[in-house]
Amino acid sequence: MKKLLLLVLLFAWGGLWSQKFDFTYDHYSFIVEDLKKTGDFYADVLGLEEIPHPSDTLNFRWFRIRGNTQVHLIRKDEVQKSESKSVHLCLAIKDLDGYIEFLESRDIPYWDWPGKINTVTHRADGVRQIYLRDPEDNWVEINTAEHEFN
Repeated sequence: MKKLLLLVLLFAWGGLWSQKFDFTYDHYSFIVEDLKKTGDFYADVLGLEEIPHPSDTLNFRWFRIRGNTQVHLIRKDEVQKSESKSVHLCLAIKDLDGYIEFLESRDIPYWDWPGKINTVTHRADGVRQIYLRDPEDNWVEINTAEHEFN
């Protein structure tokens, strides 16, 4: 009985530290200078569906990833760039090999995490990943992490 009580207390204590809010991922934003060229990359290379901005099509291009999750491109005259690959948008895909074939058929380069061109990273957890650069040099990771693909 003492063990059962201890187990119940441990679960209750652990519940105090669990996530308290039911967040859903909404969007990721990039600030860009060339809205047309960069937006075309998200439409043509990533194949994302462009969706209308509610009021300003001159300075914004929005794209749907899945459901209501989106990427927003925001045009500014000056953009502070980050060269760090650690700052990136990540998209998961079931058929990474098929996507790589698509990239190679269009001569679009990709990199592994260390930076070797046209190479795939094989993570210790079994996930495979590549990195692309959009026309403004923002990094986009494409990986095979398990998600519900409905």
